[in-house]
Amino acid sequence: MHKYVPSRGEPRVSRLLIGKIVVVALYLVGVVGLSLPEYRELFLSLTPAQLLATLFLVLFYHKGWNDAFPIYAAAAFWLGFGSELVGIHTGYLYGDYVYGQTLGPKLWEVPIVIGVNWFVLSYLTGTVFHKIPNDYYAAFLGALAMTSLDYIIEPVAVALDFWVWKFDIIPPGNYAGWFGVSFLIHLIYRKANFEKSNPLAVWLLMAMILFFTILNFTLEV
Repeated sequence: MHKYVPSRGEPRVSRLLIGKIVVVALYLVGVVGLSLPEYRELFLSLTPAQLLATLFLVLFYHKGWNDAFPIYAAAAFWLGFGSELVGIHTGYLYGDYVYGQTLGPKLWEVPIVIGVNWFVLSYLTGTVFHKIPNDYYAAFLGALAMTSLDYIIEPVAVALDFWVWKFDIIPPGNYAGWFGVSFLIHLIYRKANFEKSNPLAVWLLMAMILFFTILNFTLEV
């Protein structure tokens, strides 16, 4: 009897399958918990942990570990976080809004995980378009994808006390600001010289889109 020996590629496939299962479980449990009023408070308290778990999955399956990658990651974090600081304290870029308690600890009235969110979203949308040869066209598509995702997120975020808009009105300028900041971060992503393929990126992005789309219906926002 011949003993089975896995081929060199099999462990990578198995690890990817595990990652996909974790993503489905993470977001499926989240959407069910937030959709049920009796469990909503508990799952709201876990929102920062879910975002950090997504960050871990992004980094775990990332391949391009070199000096350029942390530079991009830091730029995405601080440009996103800094733009939120400007927005919160001046009303410029996005409009008049304040953050609630759902997203956890704050620095200068902005939740720290917001910087993580900017990095994760720019990374995932950037990876989707990473094969496009033109940097500016790819950055445009990435920023458009991020802004479209923000459009889906906004009603859910307001309903779950992520943030609150003045007069409960989401200004059109919010999306213009999102697009502008996203475009800048995507250009940095494109110019940074690191490997940009991630086998879990599309899976994670689709899970996020479905997560917020379903919540738009279950929360009746």
